[in-house]
Amino acid sequence: MATIFPSRRVRRTPFSAGVEAAGMSVCTVYNRMILPSVFASQEEDYHHLKAHVQVWDVSCERQIAVQGPDARRLLDMISPRDLDKMAVDQCYYMPAIDRDGGMLNDPVLVKLADDHYWISVADSDYIQYVLGVADTLALDVRVWEPDVSPLGVQGPKSDALMARVFGEEVRDIRFFRYKRLAFEDTSFVVARSGYSRQGGFEIYVEGSDYGMPLWDALMRAGEDLEVRAGCPSTMERVEGGLLSYGNDMTRDNTPYECGLGKFVNSPRDYIGKAGLAARRDPIQQIRPVEIAGEIPPITAPWPLLADGKTVGQVTTATWSPDFKTNVSIAMVARSHWDAGTKLEVDTPDGLRAATVHAKFWK
Repeated sequence: MATIFPSRRVRRTPFSAGVEAAGMSVCTVYNRMILPSVFASQEEDYHHLKAHVQVWDVSCERQIAVQGPDARRLLDMISPRDLDKMAVDQCYYMPAIDRDGGMLNDPVLVKLADDHYWISVADSDYIQYVLGVADTLALDVRVWEPDVSPLGVQGPKSDALMARVFGEEVRDIRFFRYKRLAFEDTSFVVARSGYSRQGGFEIYVEGSDYGMPLWDALMRAGEDLEVRAGCPSTMERVEGGLLSYGNDMTRDNTPYECGLGKFVNSPRDYIGKAGLAARRDPIQQIRPVEIAGEIPPITAPWPLLADGKTVGQVTTATWSPDFKTNVSIAMVARSHWDAGTKLEVDTPDGLRAATVHAKFWK
């Protein structure tokens, strides 16, 4: 089995010792960091996530720190989302776009203070874009990647585990809100968020030296809760319609095509506003699609066909153990995106019957 060659360009994380000891069997590279992909097996990891609690090394969700007198001005220039009502304890899902309205990233914005934010990014070089805007406009702001490594705690028993390590007040955190909670001689931003539909938290660990002490504390505290090391589950995320930047959407797509139009509401003249306005009425959009028969692993988009004509593409597809069918995320043309529409998917193993669903399975 091939391994990843050691390099400063592919970084270990503050939790790598923990995930390796826990039996990580497959990993990928995301934002130039190791991201665990499988521990026991995809299906066993999936069932455990839905029943118990897992600790996820998601350090690859790198932060772009934006701090200074012009921090808000910079964010207003690059965000199509209105930030006026954002509180200093809140996280916002924020589509990031270019001047033509194409998706550059789909980060979560964390407001630490009126002049200090973290942009928690998906896999891309979005920091270079943010730096470019700040430098071009000579803004009074510092933009950098801080030593902050998120650790996810996901699953139905996540509240119980987190309360044992951070105290009962963790249960009071509302969705996409955070509290700064004590751990040892420091404190971390703890947000109710995460890349699953099972509920949970993300702990923004400031300082790499705290990585394994926190990991070990969670594992000790959760022994009777059947805590395990885990990772984002493709099966679970597709059931729930959680999109993956670079897989389900790219710069070719607008927020409207990705079903993110409700996050485009800024009244300001941000970069890309005119481009988005010109593409406001999408000719294609993300849809859940069920696929019949056996399917191979998907490593490139599969054409969606109607009477032999391409009407979209499947971007992620997988077997769903709970729903006993193949579930997928697809970009489908307006002419064929209505629920119940019968299509075909051109997989490497041949054509498969497919049906557009009204909503994701969850």
